[in-house]
Amino acid sequence: MNVQESFDKFIKDSKRVLKVSRKPDRIEYRELAKISAIGVVIIGGFGYIIVCLGYLIGI
Repeated sequence: MNVQESFDKFIKDSKRVLKVSRKPDRIEYRELAKISAIGVVIIGGFGYIIVCLGYLIGI
């Protein structure tokens, strides 16, 4: 498969994805925002704990 065929396949697949996708409604958007915020808080909490442990150990 050459570059032109790969590019054409990518364009075709991209058009298909855009055709079946839709804009989320307000409820879906809020749920996604809540889940994302919870994930950020959890990962940030783990990072904070690791930094505190490193500080206590003396790294």
